[in-house]
Amino acid sequence: MKKKSVLREWAESLIIAAILAIIIRIFLVEPFKIPTGSMRNTLVEGDIILVNKLIYGARIPVIKLRTPGFTTPKRGDVIVFIYPEDPKKNFIKRLIATPGETVEIKNGTIYINDTPLLDSPFNQRYYYNRGDYAQEGVKIIVPDNAYFVLGDNSASSQDSRYWGFVPKENILGRAIFIYFPFNRIRLIK
Repeated sequence: MKKKSVLREWAESLIIAAILAIIIRIFLVEPFKIPTGSMRNTLVEGDIILVNKLIYGARIPVIKLRTPGFTTPKRGDVIVFIYPEDPKKNFIKRLIATPGETVEIKNGTIYINDTPLLDSPFNQRYYYNRGDYAQEGVKIIVPDNAYFVLGDNSASSQDSRYWGFVPKENILGRAIFIYFPFNRIRLIK
């Protein structure tokens, strides 16, 4: 039996590692860097987070299909998604309303189906009536297969209030963990 060269062993190991890294990044978890303050104080500029792509079903590149997910997106989840107005950008926001629900912002409070969201984290923020989808006194119904999302820093967030809804197929995953900088390591709630 012929012995493999050291160079060939290294090359095979690197190829296998690269293939595994690609599979993990496409189907399991992916790191994202937070570029703006739209999610302050939950996430701040420069935070690097891990996003669980498997939980809602990972998107399979090119063919635009999904693997089966373990759950559906729920109110309060911090999600990463493809920005509906520019598919080259990914955004991160908190999910506020699911398909079929009615959303209204009154006096800084979010109302879902005429009931105020008074539990954490929604009661810790003031939500501004800005944009076409959050005008004072206007109730918005979330369409089928879409979600309404808001930044935690309502004063400085381009979100569903301005551009509408996130299609279900645009959701990439749920943000689960800040892993850098080291002084901010924590689970994302």
